[in-house]
Amino acid sequence: MSTPLRVGIAGLGTVGASVVRLLERQANSLAASTGRTITPVAVSARNKSRDRGIHLNGAKWFDDPVALATSSEIDLFVELIGGDEGPARQAVTAALDSGKPVVTANKALLAKHGMELAQLAEAKKVALAFEASVAGGIPIVKTLREGLAGNEISRVYGILNGTCNYILSRMELEKLSFDACLKDAQRLGYAEADPTFDIGGFDTAHKLAILTSLAFGVAVDSEAIHVEGIEQITLEDLNAADDLGYRIKLLGVAQRTAEGIEQRVHPTMVPKTSSIAQVMGVTNAVTIDADAVKELTLVGPGAGGDATASAVVADIADVARGIRSAPFGLPVAQLQKAPRREMQRHEGGYYIRLSVADLTGAAAAIATRMAERKISLESIMQKSRGGAHGAASGDPVTVVLLTYATSEANIRAALDAALSDGYIVGRPQVIRIERK
Repeated sequence: MSTPLRVGIAGLGTVGASVVRLLERQANSLAASTGRTITPVAVSARNKSRDRGIHLNGAKWFDDPVALATSSEIDLFVELIGGDEGPARQAVTAALDSGKPVVTANKALLAKHGMELAQLAEAKKVALAFEASVAGGIPIVKTLREGLAGNEISRVYGILNGTCNYILSRMELEKLSFDACLKDAQRLGYAEADPTFDIGGFDTAHKLAILTSLAFGVAVDSEAIHVEGIEQITLEDLNAADDLGYRIKLLGVAQRTAEGIEQRVHPTMVPKTSSIAQVMGVTNAVTIDADAVKELTLVGPGAGGDATASAVVADIADVARGIRSAPFGLPVAQLQKAPRREMQRHEGGYYIRLSVADLTGAAAAIATRMAERKISLESIMQKSRGGAHGAASGDPVTVVLLTYATSEANIRAALDAALSDGYIVGRPQVIRIERK
């Protein structure tokens, strides 16, 4: 058997502790499959005295993760600190610069600095592996980089944030408000005290930037992503979607178009019959449209200690075997800077919910504004906001429009014109529809 692989782990939170446990539990099978023992020999974390429920078996403690990353006592550096700057970036850069392979679960770091880190890894001829950075235990990175090498991919999209999927699932199934579901998610540990990163769509955007690079052979460009969160989704929207045969999911979507790569994160209506509509709770799912396999959907746990640790350990095993791939599928020099396709040019169907003044001519005026932009309406639903006896005359009524395929620019222009007419009360709700 070859010499042992000495592993240094920075970050002993939920994922880091699970990695230590998994390496211990699977020690024999990992040694048999890789041809060498894999041993955590050094660790670093904020609090040395904290009880994490793990046995470190005499592993050396480092207060400074950068010192751990450059230590001659380790062969592989595992970064589980998190964050796109500070100790995480410094330690990963130091490890690569010293010629050590790196395994990380840090999507924020890769979305912001992935190209420079990949370039450094290539220059030093060491691995930079990040299976755990996207969709937890789902092996989507290896699928795109290796498993689908013979395919031309046209679109990759999915549910990439379990917190948002949990909230939307609970709202739909239990008829609860957004605020009530968010509080429950925080109580259960699915959402942070400040949930903005998750519910605002930014976590999904970081993951989508990585998937886009792997799927289309382009440089990571997180600034090109149009991002919307789920904060404005109401029970009214979920009920309307249900009536129309759809579910609302927060999707990250990247697709190749004639004008460039379109990247977007936003709440989306998907047909109930689609694979991705069946994914509920904290589960993640990624669908890939490609020429040879047609449509491929991977579903699994998108977060949690064991699921994420599973992906981390898979990367560690690859390093133990001596496997080293170009981090983003191609050498950095061959990754194209793809032209961005602006969101205004996105074409598709739209769900539009309006609060409309109950005045003569209001509906006709809105329909006229839609027609001026050549927007064809598939259906119109009108519902009073009143109680059992209906709304009082003049009170706003809810009008739901479902459009055929049109552009984002047309929708926004038509709504701006309708707002200027004075018939619409408050902010229109616009949700895009993915019919396939």
